[in-house]
Amino acid sequence: MGSYKRILVGLDLSEESSQVLEKAGELGKAYGGDLSLAHVIEPLTFAYGGDIPMDLSEVQEQLQTQAKEQLRKAAEQLNVPAERQHVVLGQPATEIHRLAEELEADLIVIGSHGRHGLALLLGSTANGVLHGASCDVLAVRVNVETK
Repeated sequence: MGSYKRILVGLDLSEESSQVLEKAGELGKAYGGDLSLAHVIEPLTFAYGGDIPMDLSEVQEQLQTQAKEQLRKAAEQLNVPAERQHVVLGQPATEIHRLAEELEADLIVIGSHGRHGLALLLGSTANGVLHGASCDVLAVRVNVETK
């Protein structure tokens, strides 16, 4: 295991993201590495395939604004500066790979829900990031709180 100087943390901004942030913060301290945080928003046209006869750009902008604010709050916990906070539009695994290359990341840290069976076969963002990354990937098993 090499030295991790540039760590890219992919967050879905769910409640479980704090567990991923905590682990990434520990790694950053242990290796003296710089953390960059990323959240990828899938375009609404991906989800709805253009079948909705309306302009979704305003809704998309609102989603991006909310995500930037949530990411800023997450970044405060680990003192990650604004220039290393990335909210991007696209397919999550693809954009995480692109950002990792752009930032010359040594490590990508992402959360994994540890699904099994059909959910595992269908794939997940964590699986997509793992297969195709040009650097090490740490999938942090998150504990989902059931209420």
